[in-house]
Amino acid sequence: MEPKAGQEVRGVLPEGLAEAIRTTAEEIAQLLRAAPDTGAPVPGLTWTVGEVAAHLAQANALMADVAAGHPHAYGDGTPQGIAAANEEALAAFGERAAEPLAGLIVAQAAACLDGVTSRPPDETLMTPMGPMNRVVLGSYLLTHMLGHGYDLARALKRPHMVDPARVRLALPFMIQAMPRVTDPAATTGLNARYAVRLWGGGRFGVTFTDGTVAVGHEPPDRPDRPDCTISIEPVTFLLMGLGRSSPVGAMARGRVFAWGRKPWMGPRFPAYFKAP
Repeated sequence: MEPKAGQEVRGVLPEGLAEAIRTTAEEIAQLLRAAPDTGAPVPGLTWTVGEVAAHLAQANALMADVAAGHPHAYGDGTPQGIAAANEEALAAFGERAAEPLAGLIVAQAAACLDGVTSRPPDETLMTPMGPMNRVVLGSYLLTHMLGHGYDLARALKRPHMVDPARVRLALPFMIQAMPRVTDPAATTGLNARYAVRLWGGGRFGVTFTDGTVAVGHEPPDRPDRPDCTISIEPVTFLLMGLGRSSPVGAMARGRVFAWGRKPWMGPRFPAYFKAP
């Protein structure tokens, strides 16, 4: 039987994911190779261009090792713990030059991709963001590169590589990671049901019950219909989810809309999560 488009099959990633990983790594490498100064600051971060590139090289290598079946302890799995582990790892790695880092980012992305596609896609692996199968790990790799590729593009005043097709390929990781990055201080006692729909395709549901969050690939339906439905442009969704875009600005630009029984809950949604 022929698999449906995008269907996970043994040893194969969803359609387009492998190419998106390769292309994103290459585009990040091109940005770095054209960078006049890797010591330049990155807007919104405390890191320089060289430090972001070094972090990407390290992260891609770590994910390649995870894909090869080697679990890694990396922080405590919380956004704060991962951030602290990032700083510690970066301090122990001195390379900041563009050319070697560009090569490492591409090579380690390819190594991760080789590991991901060489074994059954449903095999569970231990990652910095908890257990996930190889398909979600591939989505994780892509999401991480897109976030920091966007950072580098902004710093270097070049076009970024985040587009709707790649955002949809990042969605499996984003959905799985959401409970892990929920902010308990913001959701204590919260009872709410959200449906989130990306323009052009892609959707999921988020239900808070006394502050505990459950995320599913399908939005809540009758009799548990959503309190609020959010319709959002895909690139805006990813950038907002990674803390690179504000909900107020996105709504002002007409990139996100909310409706339902409690539409006022829409602007609150991003504040329930903290990106690593």
